[in-house]
Formats: sequence, C-alpha cells, structure tokens
Amino acid sequence: MALTLDDVNRIAHLARIEVEPHEAEQVLLQLSGIFGLIEEMRAVNTDGVEPMAHAQDLTLRLRADEVADTDQHRLFQTIAPQVENDLYLVPKVIE
Repeated sequence: MALTLDDVNRIAHLARIEVEPHEAEQVLLQLSGIFGLIEEMRAVNTDGVEPMAHAQDLTLRLRADEVADTDQHRLFQTIAPQVENDLYLVPKVIE
C-alpha cells in the first residue's frame, strides 16, 4: 500500500495528532515501513500452523481459592471517626 503525504495528514487529523509539515515525511517513511512489514508477514504461508495464545508453552501454578484473611472490619471501625450500623459515616460533599 503506497501512502502519500495527504494520507499522513488525514491519518494525523483523524487521530488528533499534530504533525508538522517538516515531520510528515519522516512519519510517511515510518508508516510505509510498518505497512511493508505487514505485507511481508501476510506473504508467509501459515497453512497447518495452529494458533497459539503464548509464544512459550507455559503452565501456571495454581493454588486453592481459599480465604486467607479473617474479617477485621470491626477492628478497622474502632479507629473510624464515625460508624453507624457497621457502616462508615462520611461528611456530605455534594449538595
């Protein structure tokens, strides 16, 4: 895909990126390089290649999903300025 400076300016406008006129040529080269790499990857024959989720075949160590901490909300509420019915009371901030 051949890009032009107009394409670069249009893409920059759509992305809300300010590209100065003297930077547009460099951006054009970078985008052309990216599109060239994409074309190279599309040209590779991938028939028979199974998709994978990760580059390495890793297995995560699993642990039992058990509660390790005890309920300490009453302890934490002992230092709260105001508590009512096991709820923290806070000052009203929106009128």
